[in-house]
Amino acid sequence: MDDSPQPGAQPDHWLGLVVPKRHARRSVTRTLLKRQIRGAMAAGEAQLPAGLWVVRLRAPFDPAAFPSAASDALRRTARQELAVLLSRPASAARR
Repeated sequence: MDDSPQPGAQPDHWLGLVVPKRHARRSVTRTLLKRQIRGAMAAGEAQLPAGLWVVRLRAPFDPAAFPSAASDALRRTARQELAVLLSRPASAARR
């Protein structure tokens, strides 16, 4: 059985990402965060209701705490925060 999307078919989940430059100054940090968000959404997609999902970074990551944009500490922190966000009930996540 072929699970690939059919031509003209609409996806169940649409994802929008907003990672402002004022919160993540370096482009490598913004790219890493976007990859983490996409990965978390792909892993938790089955638990989420179909629809348009927008993830926006609301607070900056402290450059002193994460000196390297590609550090394992930043990856772990981003994964943990995304896991908490995506584990909320669907009604709370829609706020």
